[in-house]
Amino acid sequence: MSAIQNRYEFVYFFDIENGNPNGDPDAGNMPRLDPETNLGLVTDVCLKRKVRNFVEIVKENQSPFEIYVREKAILNLTHERAHQAVGAGEKEEGKKRKGKGVEVEKARAWMCANFYDVRTFGAVMSTGVNCGQVRGPVQFTFGRSIDPIVPLEVSITRMAVATEKEAEAQSGDNRTMGRKHIVPYALYRAEGFISPHLAAQTGFSENDLELFWQALMNMFDHDHSAARGKMAARQLIVFKHDSALGNAPAHKLFDLVDAKLWDNTKPPRSFKDYGIIIGSAPDGVTIEEKI
Repeated sequence: MSAIQNRYEFVYFFDIENGNPNGDPDAGNMPRLDPETNLGLVTDVCLKRKVRNFVEIVKENQSPFEIYVREKAILNLTHERAHQAVGAGEKEEGKKRKGKGVEVEKARAWMCANFYDVRTFGAVMSTGVNCGQVRGPVQFTFGRSIDPIVPLEVSITRMAVATEKEAEAQSGDNRTMGRKHIVPYALYRAEGFISPHLAAQTGFSENDLELFWQALMNMFDHDHSAARGKMAARQLIVFKHDSALGNAPAHKLFDLVDAKLWDNTKPPRSFKDYGIIIGSAPDGVTIEEKI
């Protein structure tokens, strides 16, 4: 199937209730935030991870929807597989396969054809066995909460112990203490861009695009955990341009969408506390609400 022919931007709203949407390993895994404004942050990498996980579940990691960046994947073995698939010569034992220019380009094309996340988000595939680099047509901004958040540190207890020695040391009281960080409630907004020019280079098709929308709408339903609490996709607003070049600047389209807190006298605790306001699209741009 041919690559997409239209430019897109999108605004994506999702929320969290009593959970940690994206822990910061540099801050004891506390929810990420902007220290100057106390607005919560969720990285683009976190959102892409959830898209990858959804596609892997739905397509069962079968070509042409395999996932390149997945848990415990050995990337250089995948690169070697690509070189073998395009008929590159045998690798010399004990040496890295750098590949000739033509071989690298063929391996790069093979990776785009077989791996959904490569042709969607791009990848650097020049480690060890060289398959080149891909600049993906789909990119996210960081998610940012609409209002400041106040992360809470909650104490938890464990009744069981791991070893007999630990049980003896506690002399009858087997409870051990722990902590978890939560955001009581926050609505986050992320924005994204989809380039048909880069899609032409990777083969990102209309089918791939529809799968991407499905992932954004449903990925949180397959990503529940005790740490993340209750997360949900709330609204996906898509701007479709009539052309590949585009009919309006992206930042002006993003300015058409606003989230309004109905009552400023109390902190928000549900999506019902907000209203999403969408302006009128300029000529040549169509607004679609997926959720």
